[in-house]
Amino acid sequence: MDRHDRDRDALLSALDAARTHVLDAVAGVDDATLRAATLPSGWSPIGLVRHLTLGGERYWFETVVAGGDLGWWPDDDAARDGGRPADWRVDDVEPTVEVLAAYRAAIARSGAVLASVSLDDAPRRREEGWGPQRFPDVRAVVLHVLVETATHAGHLDAALELGDGRQRLVL
Repeated sequence: MDRHDRDRDALLSALDAARTHVLDAVAGVDDATLRAATLPSGWSPIGLVRHLTLGGERYWFETVVAGGDLGWWPDDDAARDGGRPADWRVDDVEPTVEVLAAYRAAIARSGAVLASVSLDDAPRRREEGWGPQRFPDVRAVVLHVLVETATHAGHLDAALELGDGRQRLVL
């Protein structure tokens, strides 16, 4: 296995581990705890999963890497979103099982996108204002999503522990 394959395997394995951490953290947690905001910023654990689905997996892999459009992005609604971006929104009537299924489906689509590109490829869609060194290749995008997912997994652990008292991270 050459260095490129080792880099790819290491990055994708770490990303999969962070995704698994998120899914394992919410497994078996009751709906009330998943929907409760325990931090002053007001986000809920299920809202964080929605953010990882839309603002993580779908945006970075389907849109930035694959070049897809943003027609699926939710419209901002200040009254409903409490000052957060719309990709954190989970309506009260939306079943949490569907939010989790959407995250799993987005992960699967991301895997298909990543299987079709090289880490050295340039993203097919760049945002206005990104300089040439910002996300120059798929490797940088994967690393960004890995860091975001792992960081949010830690946020999720803390929020859930505040919500139900169960310690998830053993020190």
